[in-house]
Amino acid sequence: MHSRRRHLQFLAAAGLTTLLPGCGSFGGKDRITLAHTLDEAHPVHLAMERFRDELIALSGGSMAVEIFPNAQLGTERELVELVQLGALSMTKVSSLSLENFSEDMRVFSLPYIFNDSAHQWRVLESETGQEILGSLSDVLLKGVGYYDAGARSFYMTDGPVLTPADIRGKTLRVLPSEALVQTIEVFGGAATPIAFGELYAALQQGVVQGAENNPPSLLNARHYEVCKYYSLDEHVSAPDVVVMSQRVWDDLNEEQAGWVREAMAISVAYQREAWNSASDAALAELEANGVAINRPDKTPFREATAALRAGFDGTRVGDLAQRIAAMEGGV
Repeated sequence: MHSRRRHLQFLAAAGLTTLLPGCGSFGGKDRITLAHTLDEAHPVHLAMERFRDELIALSGGSMAVEIFPNAQLGTERELVELVQLGALSMTKVSSLSLENFSEDMRVFSLPYIFNDSAHQWRVLESETGQEILGSLSDVLLKGVGYYDAGARSFYMTDGPVLTPADIRGKTLRVLPSEALVQTIEVFGGAATPIAFGELYAALQQGVVQGAENNPPSLLNARHYEVCKYYSLDEHVSAPDVVVMSQRVWDDLNEEQAGWVREAMAISVAYQREAWNSASDAALAELEANGVAINRPDKTPFREATAALRAGFDGTRVGDLAQRIAAMEGGV
């Protein structure tokens, strides 16, 4: 509560509270504010710039977007809270971080629910994917699109992960996701949620022996300086979610809402391509920096986590998982 109050005070000082409850006005144009925690070279930021440019073009200059990168306005969770309040128009958040906001989002943290990237995007673009986005309206958020965040894989300080047994007895950093923690425990390891900014030191000091993330994150955080083993087991493929304040969305007229949808669709397509290029480039650079890239057989990992997935049978998350599985072959 104190943290939220501090950020609202900061926004008031910056003049951003004029956006309450929705789009404010500057220079005679409706303004959308969009904040995130990533740097300006990241595919997410580039995609947001594309969204901005497309929205300006579609609206004939009657709408504008101001982007605040590099966690200028707070952490990911704080940004989500500001969006809920209507003090910020939009942000990008990992679907893993949305578990505490929407039960439906928990399905994305289940290990190996997607067979590959094509299966994942088939789901995200389906009625089921849009239904999951829609579940956020219960917490004053309007899901407007998914961004690609790749697949999360293990990187270690003391050796590769070629089978689940290689996790046994190790302590790994994970996001505070129940299913992610359970996944590590199924493999015989211990999971601990360490802030990403503190992870380098934790790896260097041996507090944890490894972590899991996508290639660009491993590269950009320079964790490869400590972890020389990267195993592409790809146990979780959780998308990023672009959310808008429900209050802001409700304040848009039908034409403006259509422009936002169209601009976001273009942004999503752009981000997917940018992400794939960034991921491939990151893997090449990691290898050039002495990281051993391993591609283990995923079958033992899938089999080891089968009971974990089955444990959700009969629940809302289990129902969504079954619907996702039914789309594996393109149905």
